[in-house]
Amino acid sequence: MSTHQFERGPAMRDVAAAAGVSAQTVSRVLNEHPNVQESTRRRVLAVVDELGYRRNYTARALVTGRSKTIGVLTLATNNYSRSSLSLGVELGAREAGYTVNSVTSSLSAQSVIDAVSRLVSQGVDGIIIAAPLQEAVETVEKITARIPTVNTDGSSGMGDRMVGVDQDMAAVLATRHLLELGHKTVWHVAGPADWSDASSRLQSWRRTLQEAGREVPPELHGDWSPESGYRNGLILGRMPEVTAILVASDEMAFGVIRALSELGRRIPEDVSVVGIDDIDLAEFSNPPLTTIRQSFEDTGRRAVQRLVAQITNPEAVSSQDILKPTLIVRASTAPPPAG
Repeated sequence: MSTHQFERGPAMRDVAAAAGVSAQTVSRVLNEHPNVQESTRRRVLAVVDELGYRRNYTARALVTGRSKTIGVLTLATNNYSRSSLSLGVELGAREAGYTVNSVTSSLSAQSVIDAVSRLVSQGVDGIIIAAPLQEAVETVEKITARIPTVNTDGSSGMGDRMVGVDQDMAAVLATRHLLELGHKTVWHVAGPADWSDASSRLQSWRRTLQEAGREVPPELHGDWSPESGYRNGLILGRMPEVTAILVASDEMAFGVIRALSELGRRIPEDVSVVGIDDIDLAEFSNPPLTTIRQSFEDTGRRAVQRLVAQITNPEAVSSQDILKPTLIVRASTAPPPAG
């Protein structure tokens, strides 16, 4: 039997007829009802694949009040952390039986507001916000007041709906590691000033140095790209007093390392470098990069779990889910050069 026999595509009754069961049984199989024999389930699913049957999610939404779709707002960027987070959301949604409808936004408040409004109008069951909200916080809070929402970015102020990594701790771990190696102070290549993750790391770096009674050097800023790390590395590499650098992302750290090497500054003999993220390439850089590990994929999965729990039980009390980062020591850090 082929789909060409169905002018508008196979319907549930066609699946039922081919499988030799009732339409109600087909519905139970597709909705993962437990009271279905395994042999029947396999037969129905085989016919579904053979006929190319596609469920009518719109019709189901009218009956159940749910679309089984999660809306995700991400930034329009190829940044590793955002890509890894999106993968975690996709995997988590698939495991939970949901599809994902993603929209992208720039950092502007209006762009964020428009993107969130678009997701709400599309009838998603819940929304994961994986983008800095900045001054759009209040408006987004109003838009999402009646729909389950989870935020993975610390800038939102959506305290009880937050799932993310402790960015303060990430900077503290990195800065303390360098100080404990004996460096007098730690320089910092921060991320963009309008990113909450970058701001949190910057403030924690500064506070950690102050609490240790160390001089706080002026920070430099990049845009998360290796190129911006390289440009900042050319500046820091010409300053002999620089012996330790905390870079706000691994990708920028790669650029810093290349610039230092081109200027004849050995790593870690002359300058120690710590990144943040622990992306797959960090272990294979030259030298292997000491960094702060934070699992974005795990964050995405947990955001889905938290969101599905809200969808299933809207009255449940929610709380923050903050993941702890860990220091991964490799070959890019060492005690400062003698003298």
